[in-house]
Amino acid sequence: MPTLALNRRELMSVLGGGLANVGLASVLASDRALGAPKANALPEPHFRPKARNLISIFCYGGPSQVDTFDPKPALAEHAGKAMSGVGEVVVSQGNPGGLMPSPWKFRRYGESGIEVSDLFPNVANHVDDLAIIRSMYCLSNDHGPALYQMNTGTVLAGHPSVGSWLTYGLGSENQNLPGYVVFTDHRGGPINGQPNWGAGFMPAAFQGTQFRSTGDPIVDLRPPKEISRDRQRKWLDLLNDLNREHLQLNPDDNELSARIQSYELAYNMQVHATEAVDISSESESVRKLYGLDDDRTRFFGRQALMARRLVERGVRVVQLYSGGGNHEPTWDQHWSLKYFHTMHAGETDGPIAGLITDLKQRGLFEDTLILWHGEFGRMPISQRLDGRDHNPFGFTVWMAGGGVKGGTVVGATDQFGYKAVENRKSVYDLHATLMHLMGLDHERLTYHHNGRDMRLTDVHGNLITEILA
Repeated sequence: MPTLALNRRELMSVLGGGLANVGLASVLASDRALGAPKANALPEPHFRPKARNLISIFCYGGPSQVDTFDPKPALAEHAGKAMSGVGEVVVSQGNPGGLMPSPWKFRRYGESGIEVSDLFPNVANHVDDLAIIRSMYCLSNDHGPALYQMNTGTVLAGHPSVGSWLTYGLGSENQNLPGYVVFTDHRGGPINGQPNWGAGFMPAAFQGTQFRSTGDPIVDLRPPKEISRDRQRKWLDLLNDLNREHLQLNPDDNELSARIQSYELAYNMQVHATEAVDISSESESVRKLYGLDDDRTRFFGRQALMARRLVERGVRVVQLYSGGGNHEPTWDQHWSLKYFHTMHAGETDGPIAGLITDLKQRGLFEDTLILWHGEFGRMPISQRLDGRDHNPFGFTVWMAGGGVKGGTVVGATDQFGYKAVENRKSVYDLHATLMHLMGLDHERLTYHHNGRDMRLTDVHGNLITEILA
């Protein structure tokens, strides 16, 4: 046998660690436990899904429910007074003030007549498509644990994210793109960073792949300029031949089987990932629909448009973060709430409405589930005169699209918007419902870890049947 110019270690080094890592992190979700017998066979859903894809719009920091989708006239009636009649008032950062009315007016929209604040006039025009849950609650009033719970189902680190569970359970419909893609805000990522979209105790196959909004979508996706695509193809073919030889001698090495495919995915992504986020082919009317002609909405609008392009190409889950870093760059307004909520809502309102319109025009709305949410809400009392503290006891999320009954309001908070008191819904309930709409039974989809069958909703979770079409 002739002597190879490069040994395997040198070959992998030349190919580029960045490329290999991208592939391994984004290996086809259809591989399930790192190496299914049928590489291209998608897992079967438990029942016929209402939605095929999920777009999660995460307003990181905690948007205020009483200033967006949960009107509370009593705040104006009792402005400045201490909040009473609601039990113990628990704040996160101290400085509790009196009841603070919303600086925005609420108006009725659509045939349903649901009230939405002036912060979201464009989304409000689609209110008959929204299922608004006003009685959400979570377990923590700190960003880190609350982010973990909303993203992974538990306040503890090290668990798979919702997107990981969905790609594990359903696979990816595009063999050339990751099954789960994440876009963060240009001002930074959320607290805890990558574990918010990580695979936890599952294989790395199912973690989210972070895409950039400009340039190459993935860092180190492309090989060095001096390495042509043809030359790279020959190296990958050689590497695959060597790996398959080894696999014949070690047929139970599932990890190696998946790694072979991961290199192929990474190679294909060099072309397909770049094409998927290249919006230059979009018409001027579409670009305007997403607000790309406006400096205020351009960044988030670009990401929303790329989200549509990705789900159109079979990517299972796309998550968009509005807000990044800490305090002012996020929805976490402990002061200057009016200024910063106006800024963040102004950046996202038009693009979200544009996304809904575009999905409808392309016949994708019925197959795509949209979730708008934060990690918790905000207090109805003031903090530092013009801010609001964290509130895990009552907040709002909404869903639209695949399988959702539009023009619906579920549950209610008390007269001030502090605690969920009517038809309360937990994060576990929300996750159970998301999985149901995607064709999965949250009690049946499990992953064996540490001697027990783990699931996204643990031992909790009930379907929010009121929003099911």
